[in-house]
Amino acid sequence: VDLFRINLSHTSLEEVDSTIDLVQGVSSTPICLDSEGPQVRCGVVEGTVRLRLNDQIRLTGDVVRGTKEELSLWPASVFEELRVGSLVGIDFHGARLRITAVDRRHADAVVVVPGQIASNKAVTVDPRPVLPALSEKDLAAIELGVMRGITHYALSFASGADDVALLRSLTPPGAHIIAKIESRAGVRNMDEIIEAADSVLIDRGDLSHEIALEYVPFYQKAVVRRANRGNRPVYVATNLLESMVTSNTPTIAEANDIANTLLDGVHGLVLAAETAVGIDPVGSVDIVLRIIRAFEESNDRQLLSEDRGRAPSRAADRAELPHTAGGEPEPP
Repeated sequence: VDLFRINLSHTSLEEVDSTIDLVQGVSSTPICLDSEGPQVRCGVVEGTVRLRLNDQIRLTGDVVRGTKEELSLWPASVFEELRVGSLVGIDFHGARLRITAVDRRHADAVVVVPGQIASNKAVTVDPRPVLPALSEKDLAAIELGVMRGITHYALSFASGADDVALLRSLTPPGAHIIAKIESRAGVRNMDEIIEAADSVLIDRGDLSHEIALEYVPFYQKAVVRRANRGNRPVYVATNLLESMVTSNTPTIAEANDIANTLLDGVHGLVLAAETAVGIDPVGSVDIVLRIIRAFEESNDRQLLSEDRGRAPSRAADRAELPHTAGGEPEPP
C-alpha cells in the first residue's frame, strides 16, 4: 500500500485526528485527506428502508433518523437549489424521487423508481445543485491536516482548475494535490484539471451517477490517456473488487478489469469498500498486488513500454468517445 486515504464523507471531523494517530501508530505510509467536496448525502437511516412506487416521503435539512416517511439530506443548503420536478437519486441501486414541493429547509417527494436506502449514501440531484468546492467540514479537516503534517490531499468532484487552485492555496508548499474526476463537469474540463493537479483519480462509481454506465469505461480510458500525455500520475477507484466485500475471492471479470486498467496505463489502483467494510481487506490488497505482479512480469512489458513512449494525439482520444456533431466528446 502506497497511500492511506481518510474519506471525509465517512469520517466525522471529531474522528480525523484519532484516525491519523491510528494510521501513523502502525505505519509510515503517507496519509491522504479526501474531501467531501460539493456532494449531497442522506443521513442516518434505521437499518435499510425500502421505498415503493408512489410512496410519499419528506426530505429535511434537520438531523433525523431516516424512515420511509422522512429522510435527512446534507448539506442543508441543497434545499435552496431544489425545484419542483427535480429528480433525486439515492445510492447506486437506491430509490429515485421527484420533488413535489420545496421550501428553504424541507421538500416533499414521490417515489418514481422503487428501491432501498441506507445510511450516509450518495445522493444525486438533477439538475445538479451549485455547491462550494469544499465544505465547512473539509476546510476544518484540511486545517487540522496541515497542523498534523499531512502532505497529500484529494479534491472530490473537481469541476475545474479553479477548484484545484483553491485546495492548493490551503495546503503547505509542495503538498500533493489529487484531483478526482467523477462528474460531468470534471469530464468536460478534464484537460485543465489534469494540468492544475499533481495527479488525477477517476472515481467510476460517482461518475456513473451522472454519466450512463455504458459510457464510463470509455471516459476512463480517455482520462488515463490525457493524464499520461500530461505526465500526471492517474489512479482508478470503485468496484475494482466489489465481490470481495462479501467474498474471499474475486470474479474473473474483476481480475480482467484490473488487468485492462493497468494495460491502459494507470499508475495506481484505489480500494474503498473492499478494505473499509469488506470481510477480507488484507486479502483484497493481496489480490491487487498479485495482478500487478503478473502485469509487470508479462511478456508484453517491453511492448507496453514502447507504446507508452508515444504521445497519443487528441484525435486518438476522441476516437474512443461518443461524439457530438461538433466532434468534441460530451457526457451523454
